[in-house]
Amino acid sequence: MEYSFRAEGLVRRFGKVTALDGVDLAAAPGTVLGVLGPNGAGKTTAVRILATLLSPDEGRATVCGLDAVRQAPQVRRMIGLTGQYASVDEDLTGTENLVLIGRLLDLRRSQAAARAEELLEQFGLGESAGRRVATYSGGMRRRLDLAACLVGHPSVIFLDEPTTGLDPSKRGDLWRLIRSLADDGVGVLLTTQYLEEADALADSITVIDQGRVIAEGTPAELKRRAGRQTIALRPADTGRVGDAARIVGEVTRRDAEISAGAVIAPADGEAMFHEVMQRVGEAGIEVVETALRLPSLDEVFFALTGRHTDKQAATQEAP
Repeated sequence: MEYSFRAEGLVRRFGKVTALDGVDLAAAPGTVLGVLGPNGAGKTTAVRILATLLSPDEGRATVCGLDAVRQAPQVRRMIGLTGQYASVDEDLTGTENLVLIGRLLDLRRSQAAARAEELLEQFGLGESAGRRVATYSGGMRRRLDLAACLVGHPSVIFLDEPTTGLDPSKRGDLWRLIRSLADDGVGVLLTTQYLEEADALADSITVIDQGRVIAEGTPAELKRRAGRQTIALRPADTGRVGDAARIVGEVTRRDAEISAGAVIAPADGEAMFHEVMQRVGEAGIEVVETALRLPSLDEVFFALTGRHTDKQAATQEAP
């Protein structure tokens, strides 16, 4: 199989701390690998090894078939990288930042200027292109940093929590860009704590905790592994909600919850869902909305690690 990048048995220690303990990661061209894990799990260390910024103590990392340690200079010409924090030069303008990177990648000045203009427009920074980056907002710097990693038309992109600091609309724009890059054959590694981001973008997901891979699969596979499905239905006649809840409770053998006119209960699969719908129909209850839902990735993460992501926990604790 052809891989855009592949990590095999990565081990990395910092003194007495083992940041990675035998981690495997891989993605084919044109796919997005989502890497999930709490802060300190080892996600950034794995990215830095693949991006040639660190060497592993054990194991091997390759990018486009090139060894990330022995062939690091060649690897660097194939990749784009954006870290958790914007690393652009505040003393330069937006255009100057991107032109500088283009020139470092051996683009002619005219090519670098054209590529800079293209990316600045793509990231909504065209009107600010001539301003010093010191005057940019945090979100604008983040977008410029993301644009910078694309100057050289990389074959592989490593995105370490790329949407941190972006407002929801700009995050959606970036999601569309990432998917379009994958559709064009680029291999993408995306670390994130926004679980809806991984759900929306990732073709496959690897969950890391305390330096080890604890689960991997497609979003749907992880959801099926992590917990029961949920039946939800909404009767057309709000006066029949109690009857519907009684039926759902009898079939699922669990207490059904009533919320905003809908009946919700854990289920053990499609057979139970079909039995509920049959019983509801026999009772003459018209239903306007039904669903058999897999658990969310938030629930998956909690089931696998025993805790929420740091971002989710912060949201729950906020006043």
